[in-house]
Amino acid sequence: MPVTKCPRKSEPLWKWWDWKAQKNGLRHQVYAVNGDHYVGEWKDNLKHGKGTQIWKKTGAIYEGDWKFGKQDGYGTLSLPDPKTGKYKRLYSGWWKGGKKSGYGIQFFGSKDYYEGEWCANQRNGWGRMYFSNGDIYEGQWWKNKPEGEGMLRLKNGNRYEGYWERGMKNGHGHFFHLDHGQLFEGFWVDDVAKCGTMIDFGRDEAPEPTQFPIPKVEILDPDGVLKEALAMFMKSEEEAN
Repeated sequence: MPVTKCPRKSEPLWKWWDWKAQKNGLRHQVYAVNGDHYVGEWKDNLKHGKGTQIWKKTGAIYEGDWKFGKQDGYGTLSLPDPKTGKYKRLYSGWWKGGKKSGYGIQFFGSKDYYEGEWCANQRNGWGRMYFSNGDIYEGQWWKNKPEGEGMLRLKNGNRYEGYWERGMKNGHGHFFHLDHGQLFEGFWVDDVAKCGTMIDFGRDEAPEPTQFPIPKVEILDPDGVLKEALAMFMKSEEEAN
């Protein structure tokens, strides 16, 4: 008997169009409905590899690595200056899942900027913050605030070294008043020194030393009570051995 074959059905045109629309590899100027556009590499219809994205609403531009549709790897985010129109770098560093994660530099203004570790768009880990007034904080961060051990160096050279909590001095620390040649060691609660001791520290080299030095406090023992007690303790130790 003759063998008959069924004629092959032709694929609908929409499948062909859909296949043609799938983005893989390098593409030029792919526009979204809202006006955003992207130039770069794709994989399975998602931004993947090296690419540049420009957001129409804000004018922001991202140049760097992508992974499955999100910023992932190293990249730079810039914003246009409202006065000049020129682009200014906002952040340069590492990303993960579309958020700043890893080491990076963030610019908050013309002179304020942070360099250090990030996690999920927040300053977390070790980092250094430069303020426009000349102050510098270097130390540990948690949820965008100094937390843990850190040092704040003021513009005039004075500095605090100690513990922080919720962005404020909390716990044991040292404050070096180098302009007056003094050192305060004590305990802080919410940026307020609660108790401690103040001593002269480099008073001879200080640019603005205090009028009078801090007197040294000596514990007097005219009756020799402490000396006698120590001698008795040593004697008892020797007899025990």
